[in-house]
Amino acid sequence: MDLAYFYYEAGHILLSPARAANDATRLFFKNPANPLSYTPYGKAMAAGCELFERTTRRYGKPSFDLDTTQIGDREVTVRERVVWHKPFCNLLHFDRMLPRGVDPQPKLLIVAPMSGHYATLLRGTVETFLPTHEVYITDWVDAREVPLSDGSFDLDDYIDYIIDICHLLGPDVHVMAVCQPAVPVLAAVAQMEAMEDDCVPASMILMGGPIDTRKSPTAVNKGAQERGTEWFRRNCIVKVPPPNPGLWRDVYPGFFQLSGFMAMNLDRHISAHWNMFNHLVENDGDSAEKHREFYDEYLAVMDLTAEFYLQTVETVFVQHALPKGEMMHRDEKVDLGAIRHCAIMAIEGENDDISGIGQTRAALELTPNLPEEKKTYHLQERVGHYGVFNGGRFRREIAPRICDFIDAHESDAGAARPAPRSKKPQLRAVR
Repeated sequence: MDLAYFYYEAGHILLSPARAANDATRLFFKNPANPLSYTPYGKAMAAGCELFERTTRRYGKPSFDLDTTQIGDREVTVRERVVWHKPFCNLLHFDRMLPRGVDPQPKLLIVAPMSGHYATLLRGTVETFLPTHEVYITDWVDAREVPLSDGSFDLDDYIDYIIDICHLLGPDVHVMAVCQPAVPVLAAVAQMEAMEDDCVPASMILMGGPIDTRKSPTAVNKGAQERGTEWFRRNCIVKVPPPNPGLWRDVYPGFFQLSGFMAMNLDRHISAHWNMFNHLVENDGDSAEKHREFYDEYLAVMDLTAEFYLQTVETVFVQHALPKGEMMHRDEKVDLGAIRHCAIMAIEGENDDISGIGQTRAALELTPNLPEEKKTYHLQERVGHYGVFNGGRFRREIAPRICDFIDAHESDAGAARPAPRSKKPQLRAVR
């Protein structure tokens, strides 16, 4: 398997002449001066060339492109800034130029999934909350871009990053974990509560996360359970080839993850591309542009460090360590019973084929010492995994409930917390 990445890179290089010929053919049949460009044959050729270009392209990291937002009746400028940096993550702040007289709004930290796609997959999520919240998001760095000299990154480091960011933002922050981060965010809050940390978040929103994958197991869960960690180590871990900065780093490559997701709904993706071909032939620009926007994001993937990927598979999907009370962070056991102050909202999708119903709700059952009035559950009907955090039903039905939940616990920041211990357990320095 170590050569898989080299073959992948070589494939892109070998396709270069075909892509160049394809581009020339497309320009020929798209040229307004060419009479053939107005014929069904010419339109079909141009459409076919665009599909070839898009299916053989290497997609780079997309941008958020959120330059403005609407606050009240005014459009305000949004400036994207990096306010915290570590080798494997940048914390982005969407700094809004608030009009005079507008009161400070709740701070919302969105923890994006580190599961193969970039944080821009949550562009719609960020956009939805910009008018009402001070939004931050974890922008995870592609592992192939991180030199070996910057060290390793595993699930323990991920938890340390979350704790470090909470210390930066303070106790009045509300944390939203979308899918994969639900486990490390819940573990990070438990560790902070156990240490009686002053910066425990006011609340956390867990969305479609694999807290307990024994409940309503999906094909993804069953596959990991049946294969075991060693299978993934042998078959999914490769070395980054030159000329990438992360040369020789062991990674789980993004194109592996993308292949798995595409295979789960292959007929749907084939139909989508066939529909795009027809839209291009029929000059239906709006429909074709929607297809481009979705797949520009969906096909842009990043690599994960091998140690993070394998530790996540082992801890979350094979051992079910967190719900069993066996998960460790560094040398300490993660005790969910320590959570007594941070309110929890669990959100699930009725048709989620990644995290089944009950997997995220388990967080409410595993925190017996958190008062019931600080627990909220919402099952969204007629949405799949993606619909839990994006799309029309998210904006109309889920987001307003999240806003109400945050508002209800905005005053909880630092309230009724015991005085810190004179000597707190020390976390290992974050790399």
